[in-house]
Amino acid sequence: MTLSPSLQTKLSTPLKIGSLEVNSRVLQSPLSGVTDLVFRRLVRRYAPKSMMYTEMVSATEIHHLKELPRIMEIDPDEQPISIQLFDCRPDFMADAAQKAVAEGAQTIDINMGCPVNKITKKGGGSSLLRQPEIAAAIVKEVAGAIDVPVTVKTRLGWDDREINILDFAKRMEDAGAAMLTLHGRTRAQGYNGSARWDWIARVKEVLSIPVIANGDIISVESAVRCLEETSADGVMCSRGTLGYPFLVGEIDYFLKTGNPIPSPTAVERLECAKEHLCLLWEYKGKRGIFQARKHLAWYCTEFAGASELRDKVSRIETVEEGCELLDRAIARLVGLEK
Repeated sequence: MTLSPSLQTKLSTPLKIGSLEVNSRVLQSPLSGVTDLVFRRLVRRYAPKSMMYTEMVSATEIHHLKELPRIMEIDPDEQPISIQLFDCRPDFMADAAQKAVAEGAQTIDINMGCPVNKITKKGGGSSLLRQPEIAAAIVKEVAGAIDVPVTVKTRLGWDDREINILDFAKRMEDAGAAMLTLHGRTRAQGYNGSARWDWIARVKEVLSIPVIANGDIISVESAVRCLEETSADGVMCSRGTLGYPFLVGEIDYFLKTGNPIPSPTAVERLECAKEHLCLLWEYKGKRGIFQARKHLAWYCTEFAGASELRDKVSRIETVEEGCELLDRAIARLVGLEK
């Protein structure tokens, strides 16, 4: 696996998002219920220069609450960082963006790709692909209200009969978007089937702003292949980081050096899982334990006894119970490795 000379040259330079320079071409996707402050800290340990995103935040919720939701909390030391917002009302979005910038966001990302019904029924997420005029108005109003770059994350279209991304992407650029991240699936696909990177390549040809490829970036190999096929300006990792916060750093290291970094062993992954559990407990208390269940289950793959352990950690009630299960599994794996 090697990088072409032209790709290596491009990847050796910072990613320019409007006025902001980011010294990594690999980004961590916003993931609802996942990319909280704890998860971002783990990813950033291996990818300190990569752009991270909060979970998506409702502009309506921000408008009606006296205090900002905790998912907008940013560590003063975590840079670069973006807050992702969603809604269908330009004025609410502009107001929410101003509050997000005050919290420390270095870019504002607008979600125009979420396929979940409860989001699209309210006019947010991928439903904006069917309302390009409103989508453009949102970008324009948000860009005019803040002094940091505005970016957009979206999909190919509503379904195979409504793939309108070429026109839609150009509208977003004209409205003031400084970067576009494209998930190579339609709303109807959800996360099924394969991401269609050929459409990302076509969008790259018509835009002058950076285009980030998203969808099926699950390894260093897939990231390199995607970049070669699309000529995108970078890649965004999503579901490949579930239970594997090492991925962004692995890809970033390879793109910068041309050399692979050793993947973590099963023991190292479970040690990370234990740390993840403890950090969630410290940060969120009992709620953190319940949220940790899914994370711990994601860590439990590709080692002897993984299935049994996955079942047990999915039902933990206390941090002590989780740590005991993980410690026993680690000790067993250490014994197998000797």
